[in-house]
Amino acid sequence: MPIMTPIPMALIAALAIGLPLSTHAFEEQEMDNIHITMEGTPGAIFSAHWRINQNGQTIEHIEERGTVPTEYTFTGSALEGTVKLLSDHQRLEVDIQKGSNRSRSSTQGAGGTLTVGVR
Repeated sequence: MPIMTPIPMALIAALAIGLPLSTHAFEEQEMDNIHITMEGTPGAIFSAHWRINQNGQTIEHIEERGTVPTEYTFTGSALEGTVKLLSDHQRLEVDIQKGSNRSRSSTQGAGGTLTVGVR
């Protein structure tokens, strides 16, 4: 005969109404890798200001003078960014992917500014 272990009533109640067992565990499920690929004219110069949401906090990453091609990977639940092309007569393409969500944008010419994001 199998030995039965009593199940705490709080656990039964949480499972019955579909509540997450802990807020921290739920937030961890929402966290994911966010991959950014910067392409376009090789050597094009850009500035970027990334804001990454991690567990309710905003982490900022600033790139004052990046060059194409380059890639970034961040971990978070959401990302917003502003990217400005600093070189004239060149093209900048920004591809951001988080899980199955994807954002693609491009600009051409000095001063072209992109506001991008993914959740």
